[in-house]
Amino acid sequence: MMTIYLSVFFGIVAAQLAPGPNLLAVASVALAQVRQPALCVAAGVASGVLIWVSGCAFGVVALFKNFPLAGIFLQIIGGVYFLWLAWRALSAIRIGSASSIRASKHLVSLIDAYKRGLFVVLTNPKAAMMWVAITAFLLGSGFTTQEVLIVAPIGALFGILFASFGLKFLYDGVRELDSML
Repeated sequence: MMTIYLSVFFGIVAAQLAPGPNLLAVASVALAQVRQPALCVAAGVASGVLIWVSGCAFGVVALFKNFPLAGIFLQIIGGVYFLWLAWRALSAIRIGSASSIRASKHLVSLIDAYKRGLFVVLTNPKAAMMWVAITAFLLGSGFTTQEVLIVAPIGALFGILFASFGLKFLYDGVRELDSML
């Protein structure tokens, strides 16, 4: 049982370290404002993780078990979304406007920052597929719903920790660039 949990946690770490919409949301607010609103975005992302894992443990996987076409439909939608992202990236390269993380254009309140993080993770297909897959893996390995729910706060904690460390490196890098200029 512990080896299965450890493999899941290594998967969570790998997925959360991979750049995606969550990282972009935190970084764009961090570049425009001080650290506190960016941490609120990260807290919103962590809350979304709790919602995803709880939703998966209590029903999403059961839905996919009872209606296999729902899983196929989600895979198709996710595939089309990733193809669209690839098309946008290739188009940006072709015209010479490579994308980058930019500062948010307007300042956000702490509540709005939290809502932004929550919205980003709840609408992120990568997050959806990851948590559905992890939950299905755990349930398929004989874990109960309660044992699957143990993953939720740990996944959220990892999200906050990675965002905090990422912000530290971001701010340290910006300070170093400022001192060089």
